[in-house]
Amino acid sequence: MEVKAVTRYVRISPQKVRMIIDAVKGKPVDAGINVLQFMPQKAAGILGKTLKSAVANADQQEIDVDSLFIKNIFVDQGPSLKRFRPRARGRGSRILKRTSHITVIVAEKTA
Repeated sequence: MEVKAVTRYVRISPQKVRMIIDAVKGKPVDAGINVLQFMPQKAAGILGKTLKSAVANADQQEIDVDSLFIKNIFVDQGPSLKRFRPRARGRGSRILKRTSHITVIVAEKTA
């Protein structure tokens, strides 16, 4: 059985989150949480919280938490906040502050 957790409108670029995803995809949940815990990136903390939320969702559906593995993690781009930075000669340049939607899917190992 599959269970998922979604974190939406996170103020981090999807490109930065995708760099961290490959380190945990396909691993058992406890190993994935352990790996994310010791990574210095901001995205690792956000992914860790979302992964723990997926485990809690599985626990609510009375699935054996010890047999869970990370089936899939993916990131979609959310809406961008558009800002302007003053430049020389009265001009302005656009700054895009990107947001992300993170989805974590965990599943039971079948024997």
